[in-house]
Amino acid sequence: MNFKDHFSNHADLYAKARPHYPEALFDWLAAEAPARGCAWDAGCGNGQAGIALAQRFERVIATDPSEQQLAKAAAHPRIEYRNEPRNFSAGDGAGYHTSIDTDSIDAVTVAQALHWFDLPAFIAEVRRVAKPGALFAAWCYAHCNVTPAVDTVVAHLYDDVLGAYWSSERKLVDEGYASLDIPFAPVAAPAFEMRVDWTARQLLAYLASWSAAQKYLKTTGRDAIAAITDELLAAWHDPEHVRRVHWTLAMRAGRVE
Repeated sequence: MNFKDHFSNHADLYAKARPHYPEALFDWLAAEAPARGCAWDAGCGNGQAGIALAQRFERVIATDPSEQQLAKAAAHPRIEYRNEPRNFSAGDGAGYHTSIDTDSIDAVTVAQALHWFDLPAFIAEVRRVAKPGALFAAWCYAHCNVTPAVDTVVAHLYDDVLGAYWSSERKLVDEGYASLDIPFAPVAAPAFEMRVDWTARQLLAYLASWSAAQKYLKTTGRDAIAAITDELLAAWHDPEHVRRVHWTLAMRAGRVE
């Protein structure tokens, strides 16, 4: 399997620990799509976005090259999960090919995954499968915010402890996909945020789901999250106290002509 796979080995943790996207995001996607026939969720992972799309579109094709991620995806009568494509990593020259019918898709979504793709090849596939006027929307999120004290600990983990263990593609997330060449007519999107109410342990589980945290563990044999746990709990004060955690979503949306 020729793709940069950073999540299959901890697919269960990823499915349990990641926050959910706001319903308003999917309401907007459905409203902007020219029709609500079929949506393609590319790089669907455990199907989080696909489930929300299936509540608004007649059919959803959700694709991901990771069998382990798809194994954690929730079944839905309107979703067809496909373990494809097998070759798509950024810069590998292998292309991005799916079994989706030509001119069949009303909306293409990519949630927290576009930075892993061979973008020119993926864009070519989007042009093939999308109906004229179809909506393209790719979004990502980087740093979360809790309190200044907690944010300082998380930033230390992100930059100082794990900095060397992030893949090069991560910089695209940090910049909110701003430098990516998306050759579709731009569609302005409202501001969206993810918000969850978590205990300190729930935040720690989320941090453990980071690809860099897993790479650090595999490379060094040490648990980076365990190393900052006491510091984070101290910043949290009462570890059982529920705090609001939020992330700003960065969106690149366009109309496929």
